[in-house]
Amino acid sequence: MNSFSENSWNPWHGCTKISDGCRYCYVYRQDERYGSAVESSLCRKTGSFKLPLARTRAGEYKLAPGSMVYTCFTSDFLLQDADIWRGECWEMIRYRSDLRFCFFTKRIDRLEQCLPPDWGDGYDNVIIGCTVENQDRADYRLPIFKAAPIKHKTIIVAPMIGSVNLTPWLDDTIEEVSVSGESGQEARPLRYEWVLSVRRQCMEAGVSFLFHQTGATLIKDGKTYHIPRSAQLSQAKKAGIDFGIGTEGIPAAIMKRLTKGESYD
Repeated sequence: MNSFSENSWNPWHGCTKISDGCRYCYVYRQDERYGSAVESSLCRKTGSFKLPLARTRAGEYKLAPGSMVYTCFTSDFLLQDADIWRGECWEMIRYRSDLRFCFFTKRIDRLEQCLPPDWGDGYDNVIIGCTVENQDRADYRLPIFKAAPIKHKTIIVAPMIGSVNLTPWLDDTIEEVSVSGESGQEARPLRYEWVLSVRRQCMEAGVSFLFHQTGATLIKDGKTYHIPRSAQLSQAKKAGIDFGIGTEGIPAAIMKRLTKGESYD
C-alpha cells in the first residue's frame, strides 16, 4: 500500500443527540448555515451512498486503492435510524478491501447488533473510533469498546469538555488517541492542562497521541484564547505535542505494520 490519500463518504446524513458532547453538534450548525430543508435530527440516505463502488469514465474507482475513507462524519454509522441501510454498506466495505474505512461513534453500545455476520474479530480494513467527551462517557463507553471485536481501535476525546483519565483502557490494542476542542460560537472552553494530561497518559502507555484541534476557546496558563475556525487545526499542530505520529500523520502502531511490510488492508 503506497497511497495515503484521504476521502470522505457519508452514506447518510442527520443524527440524533445522545449525550452532552452533542449539545452544539457541528452537523446541526452546518445544516442551519446552509439552510437545510430537512431537520438535522432526521436521518436520510445521501446521493453518495454507493461512492465506494463509483467509477470514473475511464473505468477507475473514484476512491483510489489505498485511500483512507472517513465514513459517516455527518451522522453516526451505528445510528439506529440507519439500520436498514447499514448491511449494504458493510457489503461495499468488504468488497473494497483495498480501502481503509474509518468511522467514529458515540454509540459503541450498539456495535454488536450492527455487525455483519462474517465480522469475526473485525475486518482488517476497518478502523473504529470510540468518541468520549468527559469522564462519565469514558467510564461508560470505553469498557464496551475495549471488549469489542475490532482489529483497529482509536479513542476520540471530542469535544473535550472535561478532564479525562483514559489510563485503564490504554494498551497496545489502542492505535491512537485524538483530542479536540469544541468549535462554534457557543463552544465550551478547552483547558490545555486537560490535553497535556491525556498526552502524559498516552506516553506512559506507549499509545500515539494527536492534538487534532484547539476548538474555538482555549484556556492556557490562565489566559483565554478565542481561535477562529480557520486556525484551530493549525494552532493545535503548532503546539508540537503530538506523540508517536509520523510525518504523514500516521500513528506509530500503523507505521510499524507498514515498515514491516505487513498488510493493513
